[in-house]
Amino acid sequence: MDSNDIRSFIDLSGPWQAHLEPGDSRDDGSRVPERWEESVLLPGALSSQGFGDEVGVDTPWIGDIFDTSWFTEEQYEPYRRKGNIKVPYWLQPDRRYVGPAWYRKTVEVPRAMAGKRLSLVLERPHWETRLWFDGRYVGSNDSLSVPHEYDLGVTGVPGGHTIELRIDNRMIFNIGPNSHSMADHTQGDWNGVVGSIRLVASSPVWIEGLEIFPSLARRTAVVRARIGNTSGSPKRGRITIGLEGRADPPALESAPLEFPPGVSVEHLEYRLGDGLEAWDEFAPHVERLTASLTVGGIGPCDSLTSSFGLREVGTVGTRIALNGRPLFLRGTLECCVFPLTGYPPTDHEPWRTLYGRVKAHGLNHVRFHSWCPPEAAFDAADEAGVFLQIECSTWANQGAGVGTDARFDEWLYREGERIVSRFGNHPSFIMMAYGNEPDGRTEEFLGSWVSYWKGRDDRRVYTTAAGWPAIPENDYHNIPQPRAQAWGEGLDSRINAKPPETRTDYRSFVERYAKPIVSHEIGQWCSFPNFDEIEKYRGPLKAKNMEIFRDFLEAKGMGDQARDFLIASGKLQAACYKEEIESALRTPGFAGFQLLGLSDFPGQGTALVGVLDAFGDEKGYVTPAEFRESSGVTVPLALLDKRYWRVSESLEADLEVAHFGPATLDQADVAWQLLDSSGKPVADGRFPGLSIPTGSLTPVGRVSQPLSGLPSGARYELVVSVEARDAGGPHSGSFSVVGRNRWDVWAFPDRLETGVPDGVHVAHELDDASRAVLDRGGKVLLLLTPSSVDSDVALGFSSVFWNTAWTKGQAPHTLGLLCDPGHPAFADFPTRSYSDWLWWELVHGAAAMVMDRLPRGFRPLVQPIDTWFRNHRLGLLFEARVGKGSLLVSSMDLDSDLSRRLVARQMRHSLLRYMASPAFDPEAEVSFEDVVGLSKKK
Repeated sequence: MDSNDIRSFIDLSGPWQAHLEPGDSRDDGSRVPERWEESVLLPGALSSQGFGDEVGVDTPWIGDIFDTSWFTEEQYEPYRRKGNIKVPYWLQPDRRYVGPAWYRKTVEVPRAMAGKRLSLVLERPHWETRLWFDGRYVGSNDSLSVPHEYDLGVTGVPGGHTIELRIDNRMIFNIGPNSHSMADHTQGDWNGVVGSIRLVASSPVWIEGLEIFPSLARRTAVVRARIGNTSGSPKRGRITIGLEGRADPPALESAPLEFPPGVSVEHLEYRLGDGLEAWDEFAPHVERLTASLTVGGIGPCDSLTSSFGLREVGTVGTRIALNGRPLFLRGTLECCVFPLTGYPPTDHEPWRTLYGRVKAHGLNHVRFHSWCPPEAAFDAADEAGVFLQIECSTWANQGAGVGTDARFDEWLYREGERIVSRFGNHPSFIMMAYGNEPDGRTEEFLGSWVSYWKGRDDRRVYTTAAGWPAIPENDYHNIPQPRAQAWGEGLDSRINAKPPETRTDYRSFVERYAKPIVSHEIGQWCSFPNFDEIEKYRGPLKAKNMEIFRDFLEAKGMGDQARDFLIASGKLQAACYKEEIESALRTPGFAGFQLLGLSDFPGQGTALVGVLDAFGDEKGYVTPAEFRESSGVTVPLALLDKRYWRVSESLEADLEVAHFGPATLDQADVAWQLLDSSGKPVADGRFPGLSIPTGSLTPVGRVSQPLSGLPSGARYELVVSVEARDAGGPHSGSFSVVGRNRWDVWAFPDRLETGVPDGVHVAHELDDASRAVLDRGGKVLLLLTPSSVDSDVALGFSSVFWNTAWTKGQAPHTLGLLCDPGHPAFADFPTRSYSDWLWWELVHGAAAMVMDRLPRGFRPLVQPIDTWFRNHRLGLLFEARVGKGSLLVSSMDLDSDLSRRLVARQMRHSLLRYMASPAFDPEAEVSFEDVVGLSKKK
């Protein structure tokens, strides 16, 4: 944070006069309006003060609409009516103002400012500003990232002065319609200024900026001071630099210097000494360097203080390294989602809270997707020890591109320069990209862009873009692969197509690229909407999208299941994220990942991909501590070939530890336990006295535990802990757990009865023989062949990827399963109330029965959760009374290869035992025709 104790300031917050010109104004912006009809508050945005148009069917949004069904489909017709407009693809503003807006304020300059140089500073305006001072045109500014600063000259004349400001929030340059700096997907295209607004009085010779380049090896800092001079003649003086609050190292005074009119740059090398501690994520020591300016022997006439940290960033092999220590970046995205305001905060506390959540979940990195945050975000990251990837407020795609528009290309370099000059001292700012997923002449243009920045400023590492291209100029690659499911992969992804295991890693990618890889936007697993969240939207943005989805669910008669759907889908989401993250941790030499994301993304069709909601609050199905077990600083890993075991086998697991702490763990123990479903240990072991170096993956040993003698048809949990010896203190020599992780496994009998008991008729279609059994009051097990089920629902094991609307219906369409483990049908089947890895074998290749035509309120025993855009009532297993008889229907494969498919065999056994018992006595009734209607063959 830059600060100054010598300059004086006038706070301009409060009422401003306004003149509004919404829409495509023909005004070229060169003439100040004569009429000022409105009054607005700044800091603030027009739309949140009641200005702008109400949303309608023809609202000209900024942001691509890939799913146009809202405009055409009958189910959305009620939400296209005037007075009830509700859009499903992002948060909906109460009002929306687009176009130029003029703001005017008269400010009283006190006598104390007489003869001073005045400047106007606007923090976080949106977007282009033009300024007039006392009727004189001063200039314009088009940064989306840094404060707009206007030099008013030596005009410190006491009395009243008029400031007239024009802000245009239209697309000034084609940065891409989906850029999070502009798009309605996230913060939206608001008009106003939301940070501080100040008139600043300083000396006519002043320090315009400081760039601090620390060297850890030399224990020095090169200070690049930009000195401004509007006096009209050269001036001589000195610059003194020192660390705030420190006598050692002593301050450094320069030799006499000459400051010509305009802006000049002076370089000073400052010896920091050996006592200064380095900055990193575990010890984020932030220093404050003050430069003072003396001119003509009088002074100091100006000073400027800037935060920095003693640290160096580079690469070591295929990892990014901080101060020589290899990092593993455990990251999430910040997509400019601020649902109470629609724009980012400029004060510190919200950012401290945000980074606190990040670290509580074991993460250490935040990528700002196609936007750059305010300075408070950098300050808070410095304090928290969080690494930042900053981007130049652009996603040049979908009609935009790099290297194809000279005006935009030139702006991109200017914007990068402004970001680095303003925020480059922050030690948290360790990575930089042009922006997100570019189109155009990507390799040629961005190759030169990266090369320029590597030569301009070595205080961070650079890459072309988040997404692509991976070219030789990059310090690191921020690419979509590797990850567990790629965009468009659907049911062919390994998490859906291959049986569950915990050995897959990405070493082939590391070997192929031979540079650090930080995988781009991994995860994207959804949970069902949390409709309780709707009431939180008390600002200018409303969750009309969720209101639509809630209406759809209630119309299908399942409104009372919303909370159950949220928890069940969330449990599956968390399991998918655990496997996703551990795959990266299992990879030697891998540099890290960026989740999309830890919190929900309410745009692009509504992407509920977070374990936290859009406000950063927990949803109720996974705690930060639980999430952190597989994403923290020290993570034990169990490499399992499979999740399902026979009791005649031994459970085999290779144990490793991914450790990226501040130092090696000496004399550490790795302990393991096998717990039954009640949490009781049934086996344990220990690998003592290990040295676990930081920055690497350490093999520990192999668990080989016989399962004979343990109850079969049961779930067990393998728990692995890393216990480190406490150093020093009264309890020196004791151990504390520094990492713990766990995995579910299941043990099944070698042999199991699956024959059909007396009194039960098994069929694969509801034929005449089945009907006859039902007519006489008998029992029928209907095992529908999945291919015969009449359904367009793509059922998969994983949760929905991103969402089905913005991926054109990418499979799977479901968000896991809901069932009641206490139902007697599952007496011999070790299920929870939601789908965990046990269900992979049963879901794989199964079909979801669409049960919308069955009686309202009818509930299946196993219920897949449909995408919230359709909310079909689905079933994999249901029971009903049909005529005089009792029917149990399954659309899972419970027939084929049962000697190998242990889960399916166990389910079949449990269902048949249930049907043979008096407990099989369904209450709900359906017609024979209703059941026939579930199949294609009717």
